[in-house]
Amino acid sequence: MMRTLLSACLVFVACGFAQAQQSASSASPVGLPTIRAAAAVLFNAQTGEVLYKKNETDHRAVASTQKLLTALIVAESGNLSDLVTVTRSDTFADPTKLYLKPGEVYPRSQLLSALLVKSANDVARILARDNAGSVEQFARKMNERMERLGGKSSHFVNPNGLPVEGQYSTARDMACVARAVYYNPVLREVIKQRYFPFCYSSGKVGMLRNTNRVLRTFSFCNGMKTGYTDAAGHCLVSSGSYNGKDMIAVVLGSNKARVWDESAQLLAYGLGLSQSQMASLRVDETKAQDDED
Repeated sequence: MMRTLLSACLVFVACGFAQAQQSASSASPVGLPTIRAAAAVLFNAQTGEVLYKKNETDHRAVASTQKLLTALIVAESGNLSDLVTVTRSDTFADPTKLYLKPGEVYPRSQLLSALLVKSANDVARILARDNAGSVEQFARKMNERMERLGGKSSHFVNPNGLPVEGQYSTARDMACVARAVYYNPVLREVIKQRYFPFCYSSGKVGMLRNTNRVLRTFSFCNGMKTGYTDAAGHCLVSSGSYNGKDMIAVVLGSNKARVWDESAQLLAYGLGLSQSQMASLRVDETKAQDDED
């Protein structure tokens, strides 16, 4: 009888110890995750301190994450309330697009939001042509602006990140772009939008859902931009803020199954969040299919 009671007590103590360990683990800050993406950078947006890096200077296609640079140039050029008329050449872009038609007129600010929320490739061409006169001239502005940001290992040919020979960047260079975007007051408001009501020229309003699943899932995430092509793989530049800290993570060359988790875990590590805090900060657990870009 005593042996049975002792065994039961030991089991109870062991279970209690296991539960205590589990509770302590869930309350401890998230550790540095294993990143299987081809390249990545995590840094403090306030100080610039790098907390993690992997192949950060490797030349890579970065897909639509380079729309952050497109948006930065447009935002810095100002006059965002001005109207922009769509031309036929603007519509030559696939696959993610809003199918805007020649002759339609839109406020520049509305196009800027559609660019970053929906990642529309036709909108990128519209804004580039409107800003510089042509896509080619705008690409020159992209390269010049990147150099001024301190990025020395990039070359851009178009404003949307669609595959083209001779176009590349690095995780480090995209980190430079991301920090500038994060501290641009106009873009700071745009990149955190989970949904954006786009008003077409016809009067129809379409609700655009942000392609960034981390943004739609965790309240500590407040931006930034997704990207995908076969050459680039799945990419995400993400930002997060919690308890006075601001972090930015750049993840390039991941896959669809991992890019969201790798990015969220990097941000959580930088922000000092525990798994239980991450769980409490979930805002949307929808597992719906994301856009590829």
